[in-house]
Amino acid sequence: MTIHVSPEACPALVLNADFRPLSYYPLSLWSWQDAIKAVFLDRVNIVSHYDTIIHSPSFEMRLPSVVSLREYVKPARHPAFTRFNVFLRDRFQCQYCGSTHDLTFDHVIPRSKGGLTTWENVVAACAPCNLKKANRLPSEIKMFPHQAPYAPTVHDLHNNGRAFPPNHLHQSWLDYLYWDIELEP
Repeated sequence: MTIHVSPEACPALVLNADFRPLSYYPLSLWSWQDAIKAVFLDRVNIVSHYDTIIHSPSFEMRLPSVVSLREYVKPARHPAFTRFNVFLRDRFQCQYCGSTHDLTFDHVIPRSKGGLTTWENVVAACAPCNLKKANRLPSEIKMFPHQAPYAPTVHDLHNNGRAFPPNHLHQSWLDYLYWDIELEP
């Protein structure tokens, strides 16, 4: 019996050698093909399997659902300053009104007034608030961000990413994703 497995089906959760996900948001996932390739190249250990079996003429194997890297990959010390990471730091909410729709980013001190494009001066803002604030200082229009902009750590972004789990979490992944949350008595 041949089973067709689509590339989107059966992704493998990728853990670092310390059994923590490489990334929470986006969640560190590999396609089943990449996971199998890493197994054969001896780069990962299989931690858990799916029930799905793949076959070739001379070989069969259960698909890995969780893999851990054999060698520890040191996480970046400072996250990249990207639009996505600004949104993640600000939990995908406008820092002026709290909206989660039509997000862009705003320079708290406008560039026209000497503001820089840095972690400490950029916040997530919805388009209406951004247009309303325009190129004015917060004190001129009485629009202050709920949270002062700051340079987040990788840990800050991982913590925020946990608040946005993907649509599908396989049962075998759960022990590795939220292991530092407080347990119920």
